[in-house]
Amino acid sequence: MADAEPAIHSARGTADRAEPAPTPAPVDADEGHRKSLRKRLMLGVGGLVMLAGLGYGGYYVAVGSHYVSTDNAYVGADSASITPMTGGQVLSVLVADTQAVKKGDVLVQIDDSDARIALAQAEADLARATRQFGQTAATSDALAAQVQAREADIARARAQVTAAQADFEKARIDLARRQKLAPNGAVSGEELTSATNAFQAARANLDLAKAGLAQASSTRVAASGQLAANEALVRGTNANTAPEVLAARAKVEQAKLDLARTVIRAPFDGVVTRRAVQVGQRVAPGAQLMLIVPLNQLYVDANFKEGQLTKVKVGQPVTLTSDLYGGKVEYHGRVVGFSGGTGSSFALIPAQNATGNWIKVVQRLPVRVALDPKELQAHPLRVGLSMDAEIDTSATK
Repeated sequence: MADAEPAIHSARGTADRAEPAPTPAPVDADEGHRKSLRKRLMLGVGGLVMLAGLGYGGYYVAVGSHYVSTDNAYVGADSASITPMTGGQVLSVLVADTQAVKKGDVLVQIDDSDARIALAQAEADLARATRQFGQTAATSDALAAQVQAREADIARARAQVTAAQADFEKARIDLARRQKLAPNGAVSGEELTSATNAFQAARANLDLAKAGLAQASSTRVAASGQLAANEALVRGTNANTAPEVLAARAKVEQAKLDLARTVIRAPFDGVVTRRAVQVGQRVAPGAQLMLIVPLNQLYVDANFKEGQLTKVKVGQPVTLTSDLYGGKVEYHGRVVGFSGGTGSSFALIPAQNATGNWIKVVQRLPVRVALDPKELQAHPLRVGLSMDAEIDTSATK
């Protein structure tokens, strides 16, 4: 029995020593370690996020707030509508759609037969007007000579009146003398009758001479009037400045212009589009034949939201990219103006907002951006292409 007790104590001691072996203390330490790592990781991520937010906020305040951008932008151009200034039949069309043309290239040729006839008629009218002016100027010289001739007629008539007056006085004196002698019988009746007849003839000749003088004076007045009227037509003018000549010359210039307009030329460099004319077609003045788009004079209309335009000013620089070339090609331009109204205000059917179910919609205002011609020449664009535009609002000009 004594041997058995130590064995029991030995087994109990062994059991007591074996109990601490499966303790979970190391497992709890690993879990805590992982939680600590996770906490530090979350704090690190949060710190990075905060730093990123602070960095973005600083970037926005320092840089980003000075830029506004939009992808609602499109290429535009002031296209030229080619219309004839004179009517006629089309003889030839020398261009086709998509063809590039230079300024002065012939686009359309209209039959010029009528224009040439009109020019010949106008030149004939000019020659006739010049000749008529020469005749009018020569007539003045002839009328001046007639006035001088009438002066001579008046002088002759006055002399005749003087002679007739003298004859009349002599006849009157002779008659009076014989009439005094007749009662004494010193003068015969025949002699008295002859004196009386002579007196009557002298008085008639005097009246006739006075009438001739009056007629000569009237003729001179008429000649002077004709001379004055003719002088009024030529006074202060010559064959180049006479009104009739100037009017005829203007008709000649108009006829030449109409003749030149039968050849329709390109107003500037560009590309032909929407050609609507064919050979043999009879066109009227003002009919649209085609459009010429100037590829080196393009601009961009960028539609910005109304809240983006607070700091946008005319002259600020703009950076643009095109969907045609992608972001690798940048265009540089400047703001040149703002539209007079939003796109919706100029729509064919403007929005009516005076209804009960009205919902506010942010409006966009077109901003005109001029492009650099050299960049357009290096990377050509076409009207209607989409663009991305970014304006630097920090620039003052």
